[in-house]
Amino acid sequence: MGMSVTISAATAEDAEQILKLQYLCYQSEAELYGDYRMEPLTQSLDDLRDELGRGHALVARLGDEVIASVRGEVDGEGTATLGKLIVHPRMQRHGLGGRLLDAIEAHFAGEPARRFQLLTGHRSERNLRLYRSHGYAPVSTRVMNPKLTLVTMEKDAAAAVPSARTAGTFVTSA
Repeated sequence: MGMSVTISAATAEDAEQILKLQYLCYQSEAELYGDYRMEPLTQSLDDLRDELGRGHALVARLGDEVIASVRGEVDGEGTATLGKLIVHPRMQRHGLGGRLLDAIEAHFAGEPARRFQLLTGHRSERNLRLYRSHGYAPVSTRVMNPKLTLVTMEKDAAAAVPSARTAGTFVTSA
């Protein structure tokens, strides 16, 4: 029997759970790039709270547990920068990341955002595949160090059509 996963706006009370989940989820990225000092693994709780206060964040919950999150903010030119899309390892490959991406785009389409932008590492094939499947295309790269090249991906906000996929609840087997 499945359990309901709900997607909703994150609150200040979610910050600690988000940070713990972020730390768990970025372990595989740190291993992939050989860098355990990357910002998601060193971010403090106060810095996360500040980040949540500047933009908008969503969480997915299974009961009371935060099992996924995404956040972003819109700049003065209408670019919605999305980041830290994380899904608990046991919940990956169930479409939750795509649902969060759709939901955050739907939120920022009302800001109004003119375009969506995100960053990912060049070796993060699952991330690249997810973003491409949601209409993002690479627009630039930036070499951070010999092990990491950041890929900037964008899509026009007009291409982000809210759909049934952004619904707040869906059922998954946990």
